[in-house]
Amino acid sequence: MKVMLAKSAGFCYGVKRAVELAHATAEGNNPCYMLGDLIHNTHVVEDLARCGIVKTQCSEMLNVGDTVVIRSHGEHKKVLDGLAAKGVHCVNATCPNVMQIQQRIAQSQQEGRRCIIIGDPGHPEVVGVASFCQDAMILPTSEKVAQWLENDSQNCELPLTLVAQTTCIQEIFENSQKILKKQCTNLKIFDTICNATYKRQTEAAEIASQVGVMVVVGDRKSANTKHLKEICQTLCPVVVQIEQASELDGNLFVGCQVAGLTAGASTPAGIIKEVYATMSEENMIQEESFEELLNQSFKTLTTGEKVTGIVTAISSTEVQVDVGAKQSAYIKVSELSDDPNVRPEDVVSVGDEIETYIVRVNDIDGFAELSKKRLDAVKIWENIEVAVEEKTVMEGVVTEENKGGIVVSVKGVRVFVPASQSGLPRGAELSTMLKQKVQLRITEVNRARRRVVGSIRSVTQEARMAAQAELWGAMEEGKRYTGVVKSMTSYGVFVDIGGVDGMVHISELSWSRIKNPAEVCAIGDTLEVYVISFDAEKRKISLGMKDKSVDPWASFVAQYNVGDVAAVKVVKMMTFGAFAEVVPGVDGLIHISQIADRRIDKPEDVLSEGQVVDAQITAIDEDNKKISLSIRALLMPVEEVYEEVYEEAVAEEVAE
Repeated sequence: MKVMLAKSAGFCYGVKRAVELAHATAEGNNPCYMLGDLIHNTHVVEDLARCGIVKTQCSEMLNVGDTVVIRSHGEHKKVLDGLAAKGVHCVNATCPNVMQIQQRIAQSQQEGRRCIIIGDPGHPEVVGVASFCQDAMILPTSEKVAQWLENDSQNCELPLTLVAQTTCIQEIFENSQKILKKQCTNLKIFDTICNATYKRQTEAAEIASQVGVMVVVGDRKSANTKHLKEICQTLCPVVVQIEQASELDGNLFVGCQVAGLTAGASTPAGIIKEVYATMSEENMIQEESFEELLNQSFKTLTTGEKVTGIVTAISSTEVQVDVGAKQSAYIKVSELSDDPNVRPEDVVSVGDEIETYIVRVNDIDGFAELSKKRLDAVKIWENIEVAVEEKTVMEGVVTEENKGGIVVSVKGVRVFVPASQSGLPRGAELSTMLKQKVQLRITEVNRARRRVVGSIRSVTQEARMAAQAELWGAMEEGKRYTGVVKSMTSYGVFVDIGGVDGMVHISELSWSRIKNPAEVCAIGDTLEVYVISFDAEKRKISLGMKDKSVDPWASFVAQYNVGDVAAVKVVKMMTFGAFAEVVPGVDGLIHISQIADRRIDKPEDVLSEGQVVDAQITAIDEDNKKISLSIRALLMPVEEVYEEVYEEAVAEEVAE
């Protein structure tokens, strides 16, 4: 029979850390206590007792000067405060992931938020976490979440914070999220399921779906072991949970070709080996102590290799990382990031999985120095080389201008962009791009010389072409756009409406008569325009800016009648008279005979363009939308004006 053993089976880093702390504490303190089970595994607890760690359930029995190891699941806040007040020395072996949840809900309490914990209400981890805030709601399933909301609709309006027990089944937490997101208006979500737990559950599910029998090893009090069993039962026909190899029934595997084996986070390596040996029918059981088996599970660290670990603590000078080795490992802040001003907590959090480069291993002093920055640099160069082949668009910040172009920092790598590839017009000031975030393609890489060349222009051109294609596809007459004036001529302006230029003729810029587009706009101005007509094949667009909903003639008729006096603006001179604007978009004619109370040779003898004068409206032709104006009428007696008008009308009638 083939046995598939889960790689992630056994101690997680939080459990291993707790056991190591307990052994180290027992060596220097006698007596030494643990408050309840350090971890949910009877065999480990018994082994710790043999090392001199006394188990007690009552914190009241501890006195000043005593040393107690706090279990990996954490403890109730009142108990911790009580021990500190009594002067009991506490060694906090609480899993860093659990401590992070405690901190988050304590912060939520300060913000006035109610906390919801998805987990087992009776589990010590959940009980301890809940004690760090007031009135926490502990809900074991998504169904209970829905029921809680239905029972009181006001719960949906509360400011809420959602967290999960570190060993919670991912599906339960995700379903709970969906329910709360739909109904709650002020919700903060923290996915606090341990990454190691998620990996263990995922791997167990994969194996269970491929085997005939699945064996789950772990203490029956262990929540994560219980969840492993529940997950496997949905995928495998036969699933058993055991605490040690002696519980295996040989008849269980009759007819089974492939069996699976996984273990909870509190299961020692020795027990897993013994179960695996029994299942494989191989004599792999060795008479080894718990500590020896634990040491065998440690990694061997070698300078220059990559190693993955879990962040366990953060200080202002370094980040401590558990890499599964005997040596304690850390990253100096200077080796965390290229940014000299970066704060460690901005880069990583306790509980994060982090991949690093081993800089130095000191077996004598028992530490390993790591670097995230160096590994990141290697990865960045690899990504840049791939980006050249795949023509990937990358993002960076323009950091400097130099001879012939600019320098863009892409994830810490200097990329030179020639001026011709900057995307700016020839002769433009490249300094205007400094500190701007840009997108570019890598066009050339020489890793040996650390030379990288890129192009911003190729990205902007591609984006412009895509925008143009989309704009032409959606264009129709009358459609409105917001555009920017790109250039001006004597007969109109060209406006960019999103990657495509259209022309607004001078006659469409304003209802008023203008001589030059500069009278109403300038290059760079934003205009609201609409499409008058377009030719997609010739790529030509005629745009308008005048508000067609406004009828200048209707505005004039509403304001003026024959005989009214208006302040008009002279806009154009002719040999027979002058045209003057009465209202924007409506001009009237002042005949040369009506400009002055004397005979003049030409309108310029009295008037000039742009001059504002008072004139009387003497006639309105509504059919042809024409207006006759007279300055002379305001300079002569009324009788003479009307007599002259009468004589002119008779003369016109005789002529006809």
